[in-house]
Amino acid sequence: MSNHIITPKTPTGTMELLPREQIVFQNMLDTIRQKFERYGFLPIETPVFEETNILLTKSGGDTEKQVYFVQSTGSRQQGHAPDLALRFDLTVPLARYVAEHQNELAFPFRRYQMQRVYRGERAQKGRFREFYQCDIDVIGRDNLSAAYDAEMPVVIADIFRDLKIGAFTINVSNRKILSGYMKDLQIDSEKWPLLLREIDKADKIGWDKVKENIQPLVGKVFDELLDFMQQDYTNEERIRYLEHGVFSFIGAQTREGLDEIKLLLKTATDMGAGDVIRFNPAITRGLDYYTGTVYETFLNDHKNFGSICSGGRYDNLASYYTKSKLPGVGISIGLTRLFEQMRHAGLVNNAPSTVKILITMMDETLSSDYRRIATELRKAGINTEIYLEQHKLDKQFKYADKAGIGFALVMGGDEKAKGVVALKNLQTREQTEIKQASLVTDIVKAIS
Repeated sequence: MSNHIITPKTPTGTMELLPREQIVFQNMLDTIRQKFERYGFLPIETPVFEETNILLTKSGGDTEKQVYFVQSTGSRQQGHAPDLALRFDLTVPLARYVAEHQNELAFPFRRYQMQRVYRGERAQKGRFREFYQCDIDVIGRDNLSAAYDAEMPVVIADIFRDLKIGAFTINVSNRKILSGYMKDLQIDSEKWPLLLREIDKADKIGWDKVKENIQPLVGKVFDELLDFMQQDYTNEERIRYLEHGVFSFIGAQTREGLDEIKLLLKTATDMGAGDVIRFNPAITRGLDYYTGTVYETFLNDHKNFGSICSGGRYDNLASYYTKSKLPGVGISIGLTRLFEQMRHAGLVNNAPSTVKILITMMDETLSSDYRRIATELRKAGINTEIYLEQHKLDKQFKYADKAGIGFALVMGGDEKAKGVVALKNLQTREQTEIKQASLVTDIVKAIS
């Protein structure tokens, strides 16, 4: 047997947490799940891997270079190409899922999905190879009202308020506004995706650089619009200026985009989220499959985090897998990246243990009594741990304190004879005597 010790190391590009950090992360997942369900979204899970011909239909390019392919030892030895790959997002699996089960689903199909995804990216700060995405989507059959687009940021606003992550702003826009503008200016449609991507980079490269990159493509026809986008206007001022300022003539496509933004803003205001939503025409989302409403969310005091939640409208989710038209709208929280950034910024405090009470081992001859008490407390819904070795009480208290357990129950022979137990608050160091006859009732009061 080798004496060589392998140094333990977490794989790069992954997040691994200590238990009390994991509790915080799990609580965030639970909050998100509860909110998704409160708004009528139904859970699904899809396999961690998909067949490669399914997964790669809509990717190619850099995305395909980031895919982790799955290959068994036998297939590799026989020289067979891998036919499975780990999912790199939750959208493609959703497209396959809806196309496959469309005759069994009720439309509009409201789904949420909270699972890990995998990307073979170069490991760096804020970039992960394995990470959680928390997605909601609404999929229609043949058509889908813009009212569903308006609901998405309301859900997100409700979640982020409950998570107490600080002030945030949900930026919204509609790609029809700028694409309609380009259409009215008779700009070659092949240039549209490039122009939209350049505008979407403004927060990263600055507006002067955006102008510099755009002018060789279309001259100065965008200059007034770009100057307008930089100004700090209210939502109403932005809409009014677009309707009566920048656009000398509003075509049908641009008008449709503005009307959808108006509906979104009214819906958000009606549902109590209008104060955190900003109409920002510069938000275009770089992905070409978005066709209408788009979203980007930022923490006001930590803009260096980048977007913490994004998404948008797409005309046909599953065109590669079915002839049915399945338009949809979705939004996604990249929870692993958000949590890691919050942790490094000092915005995450360790949670108490999920264990509420530690029953200390004062006397091994009382083990049956400790087990009986633990069973009573657990039946009452109190998470309870028994310390199973007889050590000095101070050592047991230090263990509980390090593990984040708030209370310790102490009972030796004297306490048993008197029909009581001692309950020690490990934060305040106060100790209370509780009668065994009313054990559960009194402990519930003491720890609540």
